[in-house]
Amino acid sequence: MRIVPLKRRPALVAGVDAAFFNGEVVAVASLFTCPGMHHLEDSFYRGRELFPYISGFFSFREGPAIASALLGLSTRPDAVLVDGHGIAHPRGAGIASHLGVVLGLPAIGCAKSRLFGEFAEPGRTRGEWSYLYRPDNGGTPIGAVLRTRTGVKPVFVSPGHLIDTDASIQVVLSCLSAYRIPEPLRRADQLSRRTGKGGKRDPSDLP
Repeated sequence: MRIVPLKRRPALVAGVDAAFFNGEVVAVASLFTCPGMHHLEDSFYRGRELFPYISGFFSFREGPAIASALLGLSTRPDAVLVDGHGIAHPRGAGIASHLGVVLGLPAIGCAKSRLFGEFAEPGRTRGEWSYLYRPDNGGTPIGAVLRTRTGVKPVFVSPGHLIDTDASIQVVLSCLSAYRIPEPLRRADQLSRRTGKGGKRDPSDLP
């Protein structure tokens, strides 16, 4: 795992997510241009649930299915957004770190809630952020708390592999539309839940 400055600005970003239904896992990778957020394609994986829910162990529960969905894309992304954490994890390596290392891609954790770390609340305006710190290592930054919409709860951004915190923030900001969650992640989340519930894979009616 390497936390380093991003070599070049990503032109293609994939958002990934997984959902579980009746002993099965459905994983989706949604590929977009960046910036611009033009949707290019979606890739699906469906299989048996192989690992139970244990907080902090999403890499083992969701990681293999998500990796399969990513490998199903016809075009390799330049970076991956993961609904989870990177180094902002009690063990220093969350699902974004694992996926980044396995696939050799810059990977960013973008979570709706904090798993680990301390922070001061960022400003209320879209784009404002504050560092997320590791409390047991002299206050080392491990990510950022980013306001993606004015007056709305922030998201928790942390680098996973081949990217640093500052670049992770910029990628997330480049992937926003009118919602709190970056567009590639929002689509992957909606598709994984709809497909798992028996919905069609053609999501032409997604908002």
